[in-house]
Amino acid sequence: MKIDIFPHILPRRYFDRMLQVAPPGMALQKRMAGIPVLTDVEARLRIMDRYEGYVQVLTLANPPLEVVGGADVSPELARLANDGMAEVVAKHPDRFPGFVASLPMNNPEAAVREIDRAIDELHATGVQVFTNVAGRPLDLPEYQPVFDRMARRDLPVWMHPARPATVADYAGEKRSKYDLWWAFGWPYETSVAMGRLVFSGIFDRHPHLKIITHHMGAMIPFCAGRVGGGLDQLGSRSDDPEDGAALARLGKRPIDYFKMFYGDTALFGAWHAMESGLAFFGADHVLFGTDMPFDPEKGPGFIRDTIAAMEKMRASDEDKAKIYEGNARRMLRLRLK
Repeated sequence: MKIDIFPHILPRRYFDRMLQVAPPGMALQKRMAGIPVLTDVEARLRIMDRYEGYVQVLTLANPPLEVVGGADVSPELARLANDGMAEVVAKHPDRFPGFVASLPMNNPEAAVREIDRAIDELHATGVQVFTNVAGRPLDLPEYQPVFDRMARRDLPVWMHPARPATVADYAGEKRSKYDLWWAFGWPYETSVAMGRLVFSGIFDRHPHLKIITHHMGAMIPFCAGRVGGGLDQLGSRSDDPEDGAALARLGKRPIDYFKMFYGDTALFGAWHAMESGLAFFGADHVLFGTDMPFDPEKGPGFIRDTIAAMEKMRASDEDKAKIYEGNARRMLRLRLK
């Protein structure tokens, strides 16, 4: 079986409400209307039929709830999204063995309540957060209860990058040009969020916490040499006392904490990058994910290309079986035969 743990969907009632409350200028209708399978489950199933043994654990598509609506609106959006995904799972349990709950992170108290509701009542298999909360870092104390609760629940946190075009690449410019905010900004954003969580001591507090990073840990596997020896010297090359203090608080080397994250295979067919991620994280920390349906073909492309990359990647059959389904079955409590 091929268990895709990072495809995206927009349940219809949630999507309609999102369009009503989203700030002007988000251009959601134009962006999403061109990808029918985000809202059309039957069209999604027809694409999935092309790939033998292929099932999906559903996650909500970008944008983050906290960007769509304020703290007074985001809890409603989370309920609509999670109820909608749960309905799809209930209707097609053999095709969608689980879903990942979305949280109103700009309302942390409501986010913790939604964790409990989604897991206890809807049987969510984890939660999704973004790499920042409307520009605020995840390591702030106000978000710690979310991670505390997920550690107690022993279910994973999916972490999706978030960085808009309005974050300019150069001072003096108003926006990032040429989609570089996405192509390079998202991997940077994910890597920084991982680093901030590491130095917050999150894995010392919760050594069994599972955080699944979209796109195979972004820059971290490729930059392992810089992460290793470079961050071992934190505080010795700057005058900021916070740097050295952060390193001193950790129980082991920074790079060892980075290896505690998990990565997915959503690398758009780049098999050589998948090999790098596998070498860094190890087979027990890599899960099959595609980022469907954001390929140029609006659905089938990333599934096909990721499966092809899995076949081309130099790894044992045992390791590929873990990535395709074994790790998901072990970690997600899926309702699978």
